Amino acid sequence: MLRFGTDGVRGRAYDDLFPDDVIRLAQAAAEVLAPIGSVVIGRDTRNSSPDFAAALAAGFSAVGVSTIDLGVAPTPAVAWAAERTRNPGAMVSASHNPWYDNGIKLFCPEGRKLDDQVQAALESTLADPNRQTVPTLGAPPRTSDGSELLQEYQDAVASTAAFHGGELSVVVDAAHGSATSVLPDPLRAHGTAVTVINAEPDGRNINHRCGSTYPEAVANAVIGRGADLGLTFDGDADRVLAVDHTGELVDGDQVIAICAVDRHQRGLLPGDTVVVTVMTNLGFHRAMAQRHINVVTTPVGDRHVWSALQDGDWALGGEQSGHVIFPALATTGDGLITALQLLEVVARRGRPLRDLAAEAMTKMPQVLHNVTTGPDSFDEDILSAAVVAAEQALGESGRILVRPSGTEPVLRIMVEAETLEAAESAAADVAAALIR
Repeated sequence: MLRFGTDGVRGRAYDDLFPDDVIRLAQAAAEVLAPIGSVVIGRDTRNSSPDFAAALAAGFSAVGVSTIDLGVAPTPAVAWAAERTRNPGAMVSASHNPWYDNGIKLFCPEGRKLDDQVQAALESTLADPNRQTVPTLGAPPRTSDGSELLQEYQDAVASTAAFHGGELSVVVDAAHGSATSVLPDPLRAHGTAVTVINAEPDGRNINHRCGSTYPEAVANAVIGRGADLGLTFDGDADRVLAVDHTGELVDGDQVIAICAVDRHQRGLLPGDTVVVTVMTNLGFHRAMAQRHINVVTTPVGDRHVWSALQDGDWALGGEQSGHVIFPALATTGDGLITALQLLEVVARRGRPLRDLAAEAMTKMPQVLHNVTTGPDSFDEDILSAAVVAAEQALGESGRILVRPSGTEPVLRIMVEAETLEAAESAAADVAAALIR
């Protein structure tokens, strides 16, 4: 049975997720989101994505819904095109996962990810034993070319920032993914000197030793070229991380902190408030408190961040992973927009990214362990006792968070402490309780 996780439906292609599943999902979406005339479809570069994109188009066509094909495109391009055309959107991607995984992300006609109620309705529709899939064989093709829309998206992204980066040299890692379809034009539009690496997708190299899950690649390139900074995207380009001129990582927390402080100083942070998730570093909270910036915390997932931003009418939020949302500029996290907003601060302030990151916040040592385990393969009482014991050892100077991943079959153990050694020790103790 198909179920939605933190970010859509996801699983191993042709093992957990099949084209027939995608056809069923498309037809359920057509029913739940009705009435709709067209759907915007995009995909990333993994070798199963063309099959799944074709399955989406076939499923929609069989029930009379036409599709607009963006081809290889960033997830936020699909969201933008959905809002632009007032049609739902569907993205074929497993984001930062390995090439052999794939998934589907759905967007409403307003360009936002589906809320919990709509996702629940979709799951219920798919689980209905009496529901019949409409045959796709012989269904007339109803697909139109969306390449002009993709170009319009690039132009729209470029217009979200106003700076001249002629003094900036930037290395950009495209992760052999969706970013390859739009780079480097939106960044070069501001005069920035851009070098793009890892932009030769072959279906199996997306995210492999590159991109935001492997920032060492862009760090080495920045140091080797003597560049001012680096930017590294994930497979579907909805998030981005940075490195400074020394190759030091600047994560999503730091990017948000830099942008929050900059906007706060210029009186452009409504309510003096920023929205983050439970994974955000304690150092971020301390830095914002020192500047009298309020912090609202949500569960993991950029759709939760978006919901809080809308409820409070605030202007900035995101995740440590590099999903950053500027509601005035986009309806979802957009790696390209985030990159431009960060470059604008660097260019306007005329200071190295390293200095801006250090000024914005001081990170507390944080350790993240992923433990592969099923939901019934460990004793919750033993786990709970291990967490309590570790929390007592850390005292008020640290914290522990254990949660199931919404995108992978693992439990994530996050520990923060005053020292890396204390964090590592606590994480190891909790992990040991999971694998007994």
